[in-house]
Amino acid sequence: MIRILLVDDQTIIRQGLRSLLESQADFQIVGEAENGKKAIALVAKLYKTPEQPDLILMDVRMPVMDGVAAISQLAEQFSSISVLVLSTFDDDEYITQAMEFGAKGYLLKDTPIEEIADAIRAAVKGYTQLGPGLFQKFLTQSAPNQSNLPTELPTVLQTLTPREKEVLSLIAKGANNKEIAQELYISERTVKAHITSILSQLKLRDRTQAAIFATHYKFFK
Repeated sequence: MIRILLVDDQTIIRQGLRSLLESQADFQIVGEAENGKKAIALVAKLYKTPEQPDLILMDVRMPVMDGVAAISQLAEQFSSISVLVLSTFDDDEYITQAMEFGAKGYLLKDTPIEEIADAIRAAVKGYTQLGPGLFQKFLTQSAPNQSNLPTELPTVLQTLTPREKEVLSLIAKGANNKEIAQELYISERTVKAHITSILSQLKLRDRTQAAIFATHYKFFK
């Protein structure tokens, strides 16, 4: 069971999310908060209890304390709890700051509930999740921070299979698993297997790191 804390300043949004997410057999909503300050207080109250959240679904633009500030404090105090942003705003600064301060992903509120549910499950496992169109925004903003990477193409990239290179190229372009499967005429399960192999060989944590890595080396088809 994945325990979730909802943080949004609009009551109707929280109620809607609660209803939709509770329809998933493996989700439990353990609390709601209307701003970042109340979210931190509630996490402190629930911490190390049976209702400690595994993930916080966080809006960014809220009164009293916004989501970005809350994410920064939560990362310092409760680093074992994942935070996934769900926002109306696709502002570059919000995305970059949220991710750099420790969020496991950033989705927009028009994301289908099935995709939000999948993103929650993945984020809890430690995988980074970025909605369509947000991936490239984050890469563009993050690219300058990659200047410490070597300029020559690493030898390990040459050891990837042709199919793995195709998958890595599509990851770097922001394609999700479904889009990669459709592009290469393979199953999503096979895509996941290729991604696991790529991350293992390149010693990277998740697909966002893989995309930044591949973008730095201009590793595209």
